[in-house]
Amino acid sequence: MDEDLRIAYETHDGVRELVDCLTHSLESVSLDFDRWDERYVKGPGLYVAVVTGPSVANFADPMGRNRWPTDRCRDVCLDIQIFFETAREVAMTRDGALVISVDGVVQEQMVRFRDLTPGDLEGIDAAQSEYEDWMGSRHMSALDTSRRPNVISTLTLSEETGRVTVFERGSFETSTRAELGGEWNPRASD
Repeated sequence: MDEDLRIAYETHDGVRELVDCLTHSLESVSLDFDRWDERYVKGPGLYVAVVTGPSVANFADPMGRNRWPTDRCRDVCLDIQIFFETAREVAMTRDGALVISVDGVVQEQMVRFRDLTPGDLEGIDAAQSEYEDWMGSRHMSALDTSRRPNVISTLTLSEETGRVTVFERGSFETSTRAELGGEWNPRASD
């Protein structure tokens, strides 16, 4: 493929804005939940993938009846408040990864991403993607999925701690719940 004709989605302003909107929404869902410190209480959890191309069928499977309510929210940035409200509900009631195209359109069917195969690993630096002790299966999957060629970013909201993490190309930036929102987080001083 001629590189001059390729759209650089990884650095495209609209895609960066989309990832920022998603990050802000996941942080808001985490901060909106106030029962993180209660024993035996599971908080909201989300796994989101921003992808290029028409389909993820080559590396994902449907998660049964787990669906995103596209009748309420079909596009992330069209109305960020509606996206937040829908994400907050889905984070408490459904399982699976949410697939969003680089133009912000949300796929209805939630999915389970398959593990990388040895063929998928060709040309990928495995040392770049080391798991951390805090990572559960959702986060490890998001780290691995972020290494796929047509995945721009994966994001997670931990249902156990409220941590929000953005994964890109096998690297990640993570924020504990106390770090979310920076100086605007009233709980940051806790």
